[in-house]
Amino acid sequence: MNRKKEIIEKVAKWYDSQGGFKKDWGNFHKKLVYYRYLTASKFFKGNTVLEMGIADGEMTEYLFKHFDKVVGLEGSEHFIEEVKHRFPEYFKSGRLELIHSLFEEYKSEAKFDTILAGHILEHMENPIEILTRIKDWLVDDGIIIILVPNANSLHRQAGVKMGLLKKVDERNDLDRKLGHRRVYSSETLKRDIKSAGLKIKEMGGVFLKPLTNAQIERWFTKEMMDAFYELGKEYPEIAAEIYAVCEK
Repeated sequence: MNRKKEIIEKVAKWYDSQGGFKKDWGNFHKKLVYYRYLTASKFFKGNTVLEMGIADGEMTEYLFKHFDKVVGLEGSEHFIEEVKHRFPEYFKSGRLELIHSLFEEYKSEAKFDTILAGHILEHMENPIEILTRIKDWLVDDGIIIILVPNANSLHRQAGVKMGLLKKVDERNDLDRKLGHRRVYSSETLKRDIKSAGLKIKEMGGVFLKPLTNAQIERWFTKEMMDAFYELGKEYPEIAAEIYAVCEK
């Protein structure tokens, strides 16, 4: 497990570095997180939420609008410290609890009304095992919201046509830098969710992405971003991301 933690720390520090993800695509990243929030918030339940993989706390900030208690589970100490300093008042008051642990090692006595698993399954060595564990952390009538990148996204299909990818679910350079082990399609995500014994209430898409991150960062206006968010709802099979709302 120590090796896993070392890899997670390396990815986290690259993510925040001058040549990393946020440096090159920070505005697009923030807007995409906002669209994830708009999508997920329709399904939020109860007063307590477990956010798995808090990263820089961009999504965490929105969760305080909906929940009395936010628990952030994160494998990177770098991100834990970043979020602690980003929300000192929530941390001191106890509304925000931060837990530094690998998902595979976490044991929760608490049960949560909502569990948000945004962009974590593509990182996992054994995603079915993680989903099975998540199920035990949920209250009986609780909800799990899963988000993952979509292999069939329009921009990945264009990448195949251009010869940049051999197939849509091939990992690209950014996938490898971010520590992705796989790229899900709707079918492979359904397979893993059902194999973990969870029921799927709803699935859909988030944001139609016709270009690369850098191109969108450079050229898209707010109006264009919002339009392609709406198109992602209409064409979920080719949206940039897939969401799944699940229950026990």
